[in-house]
Amino acid sequence: MSAARAPLRPPRLRPGDRVSVVAPCGPVPAGLLDAACDIVRGWGLEPVLAPHVLDRHPTLPHLAGLDAERARDLQEAWLDPGTSAVLCARGGDGAHRTVDLLDFAAMRQAPPKAFVGYSDVTALHEAFAEELGLATLHGPVLATEEFTGDARTAEELRATLFEPESRLKLTSPTARTLVPGTARGVTVGGNLSLLNDGLATPHSRPSAAGAVLLLEDVAEDVSRIDRMLTQLLRTGWMAGVAGIALGSWRRCTPDPEVIRELVLDRLAPLGVPVVWEFGFGHCPSQLTVPLGAMATLDADAATLTLDEPALR
Repeated sequence: MSAARAPLRPPRLRPGDRVSVVAPCGPVPAGLLDAACDIVRGWGLEPVLAPHVLDRHPTLPHLAGLDAERARDLQEAWLDPGTSAVLCARGGDGAHRTVDLLDFAAMRQAPPKAFVGYSDVTALHEAFAEELGLATLHGPVLATEEFTGDARTAEELRATLFEPESRLKLTSPTARTLVPGTARGVTVGGNLSLLNDGLATPHSRPSAAGAVLLLEDVAEDVSRIDRMLTQLLRTGWMAGVAGIALGSWRRCTPDPEVIRELVLDRLAPLGVPVVWEFGFGHCPSQLTVPLGAMATLDADAATLTLDEPALR
């Protein structure tokens, strides 16, 4: 789907709604999922766990169950008329394996609903944008300490789901200007590794032209980040991007200052506004940021202002 085309906005949630919880990527810790579901119930929602949400792949321990079962859980959750959102229990690995098994023709027939996750879920955000024309939420996965142990992360998601008009102007205490200026476009992106791995593959957008691009990653070395950014640049995927908001780079080596210098070296020549450490991704007090939302990035003020609420 072109970054210039306005995606479908799902409806907001209301107390009493049922929400599907799926594991399309890596294995889910049962204790953290229980704690996360208690938080979701505290919002007045009823979590409905997918049949295979706690599965483990029999031979590949980085995956939550068999590819076909992960895909079936996600598709059935999407087609279930009794639930109003699909929340991912975890990122990790495996989303690109899942996405190729989804029946998007069937999924297009279902009314849109909120879809939430980040990290490896980036592959699914891309597919939902391209195949369903849907706006999604780059927000926390449930069965992690970042969600269960961080009240602000949970509140950011709750407010976006229930009161999206309260989350029109986004910023973070850590956000800093890297390249000044303002940019306007549809928000796209997510995890750098997943975007790089998805280049020229089915269900991934062909270009970020005209977009406000979100990028973040975790536990990567500066040399790999360099290669991935360079790949996105050399392929032309980033040609015409309007602006860039950089999220967290937690546990990336050797240290944050070197990562900052690298992204400045790679991205400043684009001549577009860039904000550093905008507060989304693998970090405490994680923002929930809509993908597929028309927005203005003000790098001088370090703010992202949405034209309209993420959910209708």
